[in-house]
Amino acid sequence: MSRSNKTSYASSGVSIKRGDQLVDIIKPLAKTTFRKEIIGSIGGFAAASVLPKKYENPVLISCTDGVGTKIEIADSLKIYNSIGIDLVAMCVNDLITLQAEPLFFLDYLVTDKINLKVSKEIVKGIAKGCRDSNCSLIGGETAEHPNAFPKGKFDLAGFCVGVLEKDSKKLSNQVKKDDVLIGLKSNGLHSNGFSLIRKLIEKKKIKLNQKFKGSTLGKALLKPTKIYVKEILSLKNKIELNALSHITGGGFTGNLERIIPKNLSAYISFGSKYPFNDELFSFIESKSSLSKMEMLSTFNCGIGMILSISKSDITRCKSHLKKLKIPYYELGFIGTRKSNKKIVF
Repeated sequence: MSRSNKTSYASSGVSIKRGDQLVDIIKPLAKTTFRKEIIGSIGGFAAASVLPKKYENPVLISCTDGVGTKIEIADSLKIYNSIGIDLVAMCVNDLITLQAEPLFFLDYLVTDKINLKVSKEIVKGIAKGCRDSNCSLIGGETAEHPNAFPKGKFDLAGFCVGVLEKDSKKLSNQVKKDDVLIGLKSNGLHSNGFSLIRKLIEKKKIKLNQKFKGSTLGKALLKPTKIYVKEILSLKNKIELNALSHITGGGFTGNLERIIPKNLSAYISFGSKYPFNDELFSFIESKSSLSKMEMLSTFNCGIGMILSISKSDITRCKSHLKKLKIPYYELGFIGTRKSNKKIVF
């Protein structure tokens, strides 16, 4: 058969060479994240980890998430180093709601054609996120889908495993009447609500390079999701954390509702402004004409994580948060439900 008629993997659009080159880029970055429990190195068919010896009866906790259409903003600005942090944050912040210690992380990058420069920036962000949460990047998958994925586009997903003591009360919701609700400051939008943001940019002809808060609007939108792992693991040794809510898709209201027991309600007092007087959410509200309640059901509105703690722990909690240098806001309290509303503003 003539070689001109040969159909190869490369001619179909998949490059084994680019894949191998990317693995070579990932290996040293991943190694900077390795905990002492990790066995082996990047490049095999699977990865291995022993459980930390300090756990007598360990339970594995797992979660998965993605970055969503925030990727489109990153792509339009050609800034890729922050979305890798977002990817890790969205997973480990879910994990930490059970006060579990993150152990290892894997990523999945799918694209029509591997771009080594872009992929390197993404993985650098993933490695930074893993280091910030003391979580090992032990592997993942990069897939080329030529003619089956939009040209020049990519998507990300992440998978995280953590560990927790089996007899821990953290495995069940401990929220009770008179608990105080403390909100921890977000870094901005984090990684949800971007389908609305992109529509707003298109509809209102908003420029991403316009000046905003000493920088540009685009950079404000791309600010990576705050990782709360170290703060929560430190705080749980000082006080009882009855429940935690990671504010992601569904916004402030949708995620807070997930930790409220059937017979109780959360009584929230925001005032007329967003917590920490966040200009970004005020800007979005003014441009979109959304009501405060619509904003709260879409975005985190300045609060990335909510703690439910006993009233007796409030002084110690605030004192320790100040030592950790993490801004907080006392949102309200848990009380008897007097209507069908889980949240009363």
